[in-house]
Amino acid sequence: MNLPFNDLISQRKLEFTIFSVVLILIFKIVFPLQTELIVIAINEIIVFSVIYFGFLTSSNYTQLKKTSPISLVVNAGILNAILFFLTAISSSLFDAIPKLSSSVNLIYTFFSIMITLIFIASIAYIFSVFRELYFLRVKTESQKLYDSMIIFFTLAFFSAMIPDTEENPNFIALTFFVVSIILISLNSFRVSWIAFLPKKQKLYILLISTVLSTLFSLNFALSFDESFLNQLLVNFSPGLHLLYRTIMIYGAIYCGIIFFTSLFHLPTAEAFDRKAEEASSLMDLSKLITQVFDFRELADTITSLTAKVCNSDSAWLVTMDKEQLKLSSVSNIGFVEANEITNIFASEGILSAEQFIVFNKKQVKIHIKNDIRTFDFSALAVSPLKVHNENKGFLFAARKENFGFDEDEKKSIEAFADYAAVALENAKLIEESIEKERLTSELNVAREIQYKILPNETPSCETLDVSAFFIPAYEVGGDYYDFFQLDNNKLGFVIADVSGKGISAAFIMAEVKGIFESLSKLIESPKELLIKANKILSGSLEKKSFVTAVYGVVDKNSGKLSFARAGHMPIYLCRGTKAQQIIPGGIGLGLNFDETFDETLKEETIYLENDDLIVLYTDGITEAKNVKFEEFGYERLEKILCSGNFRNIEDLKDKIINKISSFTDGNSQYDDITLVLLKWKSNNKPSGVN
Repeated sequence: MNLPFNDLISQRKLEFTIFSVVLILIFKIVFPLQTELIVIAINEIIVFSVIYFGFLTSSNYTQLKKTSPISLVVNAGILNAILFFLTAISSSLFDAIPKLSSSVNLIYTFFSIMITLIFIASIAYIFSVFRELYFLRVKTESQKLYDSMIIFFTLAFFSAMIPDTEENPNFIALTFFVVSIILISLNSFRVSWIAFLPKKQKLYILLISTVLSTLFSLNFALSFDESFLNQLLVNFSPGLHLLYRTIMIYGAIYCGIIFFTSLFHLPTAEAFDRKAEEASSLMDLSKLITQVFDFRELADTITSLTAKVCNSDSAWLVTMDKEQLKLSSVSNIGFVEANEITNIFASEGILSAEQFIVFNKKQVKIHIKNDIRTFDFSALAVSPLKVHNENKGFLFAARKENFGFDEDEKKSIEAFADYAAVALENAKLIEESIEKERLTSELNVAREIQYKILPNETPSCETLDVSAFFIPAYEVGGDYYDFFQLDNNKLGFVIADVSGKGISAAFIMAEVKGIFESLSKLIESPKELLIKANKILSGSLEKKSFVTAVYGVVDKNSGKLSFARAGHMPIYLCRGTKAQQIIPGGIGLGLNFDETFDETLKEETIYLENDDLIVLYTDGITEAKNVKFEEFGYERLEKILCSGNFRNIEDLKDKIINKISSFTDGNSQYDDITLVLLKWKSNNKPSGVN
């Protein structure tokens, strides 16, 4: 099987590295002294190959550690220290060679090659570390600037073989070297990953970057000495010596910027950590809404998270029970104290069911009844628990330190109260209501969520007509469709259906919307996008849940349509009076999280012709039943699509709706009905495409 050159190198990078190392060993033994320009040029090409393939091999290991940037920095520091150590002992080591054997030249050549290969391996690994850190957490386009730096590295490497004397200085290599330093300085500011480190790691990276910046600077300074090791590197390869200097100054600049960036981020590190913990806690509460229905467990979780994340010393939860306040849970405060404080606030009419309130100790002083103690606090926040504009209780947060709640903390408490209100209401309905009331509330919440995740309007363009409709069933399902305006004048589209029904399906589909909306901006290939979505869902989907979907991208200029299908209904391509089912391979999202999903998923590409129609739908259409429990089926749908007696795409949509309504007349709809129609309106079919 013939592979493209890049794929061949990617798969055999280790073999190429070993081969290039063996080649340089042989070359150095055969040509120990290199005086002719052609021999020097061949030597530089081989050395560059060793560095290049060593870099590719090193990338395998650095990519595995990109989730731990501190480990990458530490590894680069260890290798840098090794290079410093070798620089210090190299002269002593080679002075001892004549005492070891009479074959001085052979031993000298062998040891010089070994030392140089250590330098090459270290340079390759350090540079691969810098590359991973450069692209880590970067959200903007920066490839061109990075590629420019690599080009000047390469030019400086090969221009170094031009002789450099006092009479004829090598200004070409110097120019490329200076430009490389300028590009290094520009690229070194790509340190977005530091902002995502917690405060403890920022302090650690601050210390590490100080040491590494010093080490890199020392190695860079030593590279200008007339030391034995520098002469060895120059004799081995002038380009290698110049590249060594370049990487050392790269490390010194990059670690210096890491130091100052970490230093500037320290004042906001605690706030960032708190925000991250707050976001994580809100996600936990979101899961609790759908997974936990024990009222006591929910109440305890809410109070403990409020005290922990909102930077308060105590928290307690009060709910409405038959129009009376009832203390449901406490955290870091006595039950009696919390109950007495709540009663005092309620009796004095301080509590507000409409707004968030913050008190300080100058405004109110709490005395516990029949007790000599006073509950001393600097600030106390009270947020109402409101569901459908009805107050269900209050969430209290109290602080003893001598400073109040800032705006971010107030918003956090309000957010926790909103989530708590929904979670507690769901749990209360299950405990106190009959099955009908519980299902009614669940369906109302889920239906509202489902409508919010659907687009308000369909996109419009000159070459493509788009139409869609969604008819909800009496039971809430997980149907979803959406459109994404992509770069290069392309339109992404998705239609999906979650297994099961109810509020859990609606929440899953809300998560699916966020996943597709985010990935569509990053990944163009439909297959790769579905693979990535499947991996993300592995952390949230239960075993019994899965999602079927079709995701595609259409080029609004050429009519090229690429799509992949994850276990969804067949796609129809209507051309003329024929309707063809297209069923690319693929299983539903969440059914399998290993390589089986990746291998079964197939991406298909077609080129749309004038008046071609793409039909996407959910099983609510084909499985719609009449009073005899007969399904609408594929044949009836195909008959409508092939009839051709419709003026435009909206007319076709209305025709399908009317046919399904007539067919199911007298029988209730049991599943959501979703349909997406795409009609191509251009004759710009690429030449040579069938």
